Amino acid sequence: MSLALYLTSVRIVISPIFVITYLYHDEIGITLKLLPYLLIALLGISEISDLLDGFVARRTNQVTDLGKLLDPMADSIFRLSVFLAFTQGFIQLPLILVLLFLYRDSTISTLRILCALRGLTLAARLSGKIKAVIQAVSALTILLLMIPYSLGLLELKTLKLISVFIVGTAAIYTLYSGIEYIYSNRNFIKKALRKTA
Repeated sequence: MSLALYLTSVRIVISPIFVITYLYHDEIGITLKLLPYLLIALLGISEISDLLDGFVARRTNQVTDLGKLLDPMADSIFRLSVFLAFTQGFIQLPLILVLLFLYRDSTISTLRILCALRGLTLAARLSGKIKAVIQAVSALTILLLMIPYSLGLLELKTLKLISVFIVGTAAIYTLYSGIEYIYSNRNFIKKALRKTA
């Protein structure tokens, strides 16, 4: 396995660590005041690995088909883990917002794999990269807001309302990026579906 793939795998490995830390911080002895900083550190590790894996793959000439498929999957796994965790605990996001992320990513991943099996490569879209940035910033903003909440400077009701607004906005753009991706690659998708039939 190349260094780039190891970096990609980091996001998959720390996904359950983020969930467990957020949901069971009391049970494992992490105080509410310490919790946001640990979660921000995990988010930072994920985003840094996301930046580095593609750079390393290109720099060392280790770009592979597996890497092209695994990289967006690792992104989806980590970010979905974060937002699904936020449907529980004290944030309690509406599940429907996070399901929009799940449906979009599942559909795009399925189409990518289907096309790859038919020898067709679906190019990444700018809207998908913007979507990733918006989701990362949304998660980071919620974690930053947890700091004043943990210090008693922000009411839980306010934290929840702001979190719903932030993730709702991200969900709308996520849905748009999925539609735009499918529309832009519609000819390749049609070819893959014809070959399947």
